[in-house]
Amino acid sequence: MSVEDGKADVVPLRPQADEDGGAPARAPLRVMTLPERDRVGIVLVCRSRALAQATLDECVRLLPGADPAPVAAVGTKAEGVVAAARQVDQGVGVAVLCDLPETAATVLALLDQAEELALPFPIRFCDAPLIEGAVPAVATATAGGDLAAVAEAAEDAYRVRKTPPHHPPHLLGS
Repeated sequence: MSVEDGKADVVPLRPQADEDGGAPARAPLRVMTLPERDRVGIVLVCRSRALAQATLDECVRLLPGADPAPVAAVGTKAEGVVAAARQVDQGVGVAVLCDLPETAATVLALLDQAEELALPFPIRFCDAPLIEGAVPAVATATAGGDLAAVAEAAEDAYRVRKTPPHHPPHLLGS
């Protein structure tokens, strides 16, 4: 779930064997719209790699019993972003979310060089808040949504209100 030396650790699609080498515990059956091996990959890019990792961990935690889509958490170094995109790619697309405008500029510059950098195709920048966008993006990718659905789920996070409509702002000291 991190990138070191150009290789990203990715949330595994299949559970690992247990400690004594036996078969892993079986998860309950569930219906997926796409085969599990053909899901959109997601890259979370953040100036704080620890925040990206914590976001990834929380997304996975919120999917109890689910076999999560491949997700990588990286810092802003170009090599790490490229390696992560390649690692999560399963041939149906990669969505990239980031934290700040400066990070977005870095990611967009990389996407402008997608062919030269041999980035996966299709790859899409999601103009979404990192944490609020990552949760629905990972859930949608895990459910088998296509790249457009994953991006829409992430970007829809801008429309989510934290207070009820027409709620007056809370002013301190009043």
